[in-house]
Formats: sequence, C-alpha cells, structure tokens
Amino acid sequence: MEINRVIIIILDSAGIGAAPDAALFGDVGSHTLGNIAQAVGGLDVPNMEAMGLGNIAIMEGVKPQLKPSAAFGKMDEVSAGKDTTAGHWELAGIHITQAFPMYPEGFPPEVMDAFEAQTGRGFLGNYPSSGTVILDKLGAEHLETGKLIVYTSGDSVFQIAAHEEIVPVEDLYNYCKMAREILRGKHEVSRVIARPFIGEPGNFTRTANRHDYSVIPPEATVLDNLKDAGLIVLGIGKINDIYVGHGVTKAIHTQSNKDGIEKTIDAIRTHTDKGLIFTNLVDFDAKFGHRNNPEGYADALAEFDQYLPQIMDALAEDDILVLTADHGNDPTYPGTDHTREYVPILIAGSAVQAVNLGVRSTFADLAATIADIFDVKAPPQGESFRGEILDK
Repeated sequence: MEINRVIIIILDSAGIGAAPDAALFGDVGSHTLGNIAQAVGGLDVPNMEAMGLGNIAIMEGVKPQLKPSAAFGKMDEVSAGKDTTAGHWELAGIHITQAFPMYPEGFPPEVMDAFEAQTGRGFLGNYPSSGTVILDKLGAEHLETGKLIVYTSGDSVFQIAAHEEIVPVEDLYNYCKMAREILRGKHEVSRVIARPFIGEPGNFTRTANRHDYSVIPPEATVLDNLKDAGLIVLGIGKINDIYVGHGVTKAIHTQSNKDGIEKTIDAIRTHTDKGLIFTNLVDFDAKFGHRNNPEGYADALAEFDQYLPQIMDALAEDDILVLTADHGNDPTYPGTDHTREYVPILIAGSAVQAVNLGVRSTFADLAATIADIFDVKAPPQGESFRGEILDK
C-alpha cells in the first residue's frame, strides 16, 4: 500500500531509560517513563500499553503484550547534546557533532554588555535557573525596574522573561531577535527563548506567548526534502520554531498539550494532502519534567492516552502514526535538566506490521524511513526500517 501521510507526535522528553553514554552527561540511572511509573504507583496508559509500550521497557502499570497493535522499539541518540534542538534535528536526519555552548556561570560581559546596549534595558539574573523559580525570585524587582530577566539552564539556551504589562510581547520578541544576532560564533546557543508572563508577586504565570529563536539547521533535513518534493509538512506546536521554518509548509501554534492534541486530530481530518503532520507536545517537558513533578507528568501521559482512540479513528487506511520523543527529562532525577536517554518509538496504522524494531542506533532512522516511504531524497543520516513495518 502506498502511504499518503505520516503523523509524528513528539511526547517531548518522554525518555525510556539511560542511554549507553549517559555517564558522560551525568545521567546514569535516569529513566523518565520508568521512574515516573514507579513514583506514582503505575502509569495509566492502556492504549499505549496495547500498542506495545510495555514491550520496550519494564514499567510499573504497563504490561507487555503478546500481540501488540503497533511496531515498537527504542532509539539511541548520537548527537553531542540532549536538548530539544539536537533531538529534533537528529529525528529529521542530522547529527550534531559539536555540542552547543552552555553557560553554567551565566553569560559573559561581552554578551550581556551588547545585549544591554542594544535593548536599552538593564537585566536581572544571568544565571541558570528553573523558569518558575526565577520569577519568584526576580519578578517583583522586574515589575519595579522594568529590567529584563535573563537566565539559562542545563541546555544551550538564552531565555528572556518579562511581564506582558511591563514589556509588550512584540517588544520582548524584538529583544530576543537582538539577542539571537548577538549570540553567534562561539556564543551561538541553540535557542533564544521569549518567556512572557503575567500575574502578581507570589502568583506569576507564564503565558502561551513563548517563542523560540533557534539556529538554522546546517544541512537539509527530511522536512526540506519532503517540501522540495511538493509534499506538505505541517508543523504543530513548536516544530516551526525548532527548524526556523525550514522544511515547514504550514505552522500551527498551540497553547497546551490538550490544544496540540486537538489541533492534530483536526489536522488529520482536514489536511488530506500527501506528506507529514509533525506535532510537538511540550507540556511533558516544560510543565512537569523541568519542574520535578512526576505526578503531573503521569497525569499528562494519561490525558494523551485517553485521546489516542480519537487520533486512531481520524487516520485513513493509508496513514501511519508515529509516537516518539526527543530526549529524556526524568522528573525524579536530581536537578531540573534534560536526561540522556533512549526514546521510545511506536508506529501504528492499517498498513503497519506490529514488529519489534529493536534498538535503533540513531534517531535519524526515523527520518530515513520517512524519506523511504515517500520516495524522496534521503537525509544525511539514518537507516530506513520501512521494509520492516510495511509489506513490500
């Protein structure tokens, strides 16, 4: 059967066990899904269980299936990093050989002096922090002074937080664009992120007006190759930001996981042209992984799982659904940063054979498979497993 569409849903940060090189990243023993399951007394994900999630790794509450409904396996990351950009680029067929710079002591004067001069505003912070914690610490001073809150994390990011009533969102976006141009060369972080918020001291809330300013991929990805071949590439959530629009034919912004899931279902029903629908559900990572909240993460997994029958019902017979992740973020692990883990992969659809895909040596195998399915130019990295999941 010729496949018309592939729908990829990224459960952002849903890692499934420490990668072989986890020690190099200080992440031995990390296991996002497994440790969450243990922390909450078992995951409530019967639909992913039926697909074969429990066949990939042992997790409390998720039983292995003798006859899973989906192809299943896990993928190892090759790229020199465990962040969003590295993970998504590798999923699209590119390996990063040199890690993006990180700033555990904050950004140097040469960066911050230029930032202050160009924005015309002072800054607060300039150190690694959780986004919610830094608002509690510096939000009141920001309201009083109008200075921008600048912070980083265990990822290669330059984040700017500002209250929407003090700094209009469009102004914040402009400051991020300035920072993006300053942060080139040896200081080229993977992303500059606008972090607008609202509320009062003691009750600040980040809004859905986040915007990421990423580095342009250094090579053509499978998204570019699909677009060049005249196929649709619909990016839902932060997909368009991650690839800086490259290879994306249409972008749809989302407010939350629930909104992203519902917009994905609507897209499956209405965007019937041949190609790729690519969704990122960021709440798993942003709201629960980084905030050390296994209970909230488990609830979000259960919420997604409850939508799976609707997602499957929306698929046509010549569609394929892929569930995977871009890295780990074990909320039970010390710290609030991403964790170097395998990611699960579940592939379902009327045409899919429910086989064990084993351990793939790179996330890029997914990109190579998509290129193979649609008979477009292969990405730089990856080995296709099309022949394993589809009849010849």
